[in-house]
Amino acid sequence: MKLATYMVMNLNLPKKRILVVDDDEDILETMKFLLEKKGYVVDVAKSGAEAIKKSESTIYNLALLDVVLPDMEGTQLLVKLKPSTPKMRKIMVTGHASLDNAVRAVNMGADGYLIKPVSPPDLLKMIEEQLKRQEEDEKFTEEKISSFIETRIRMFEEKEGEGKKEEK
Repeated sequence: MKLATYMVMNLNLPKKRILVVDDDEDILETMKFLLEKKGYVVDVAKSGAEAIKKSESTIYNLALLDVVLPDMEGTQLLVKLKPSTPKMRKIMVTGHASLDNAVRAVNMGADGYLIKPVSPPDLLKMIEEQLKRQEEDEKFTEEKISSFIETRIRMFEEKEGEGKKEEK
């Protein structure tokens, strides 16, 4: 196995981190319990401002965002969360469903849209699908990095080989 491929394959990857943003304490507790039971690391935020602050200090794989928050709309929060690599997947979860909300959310960067009350199986299915897409995007990035490193190693080895020929 080539060194670059080995290095990329053997990264010690942490558990997936999820940020749940909702102003309803019961929903926060329920989602946190359900997701932690499934093995995710979960943080919660009761407002858009708290979510933004948390996204500035922690990298999340996925965020579940309520559309109606006390300080801003969830669709505004979509674009205010700190960008990360791998790209954080964002799912809107709302009790105020409308076609207009759904279209606006998707246009502003939402990766999914669920209507409250959401069943745990539907929620978990959406989360798993989004995390799988994120892993696929990440794998593609890792393949690019691996290819880049392998190319640079070959170039270095060729250059080193030319230098030894000149010494003889």
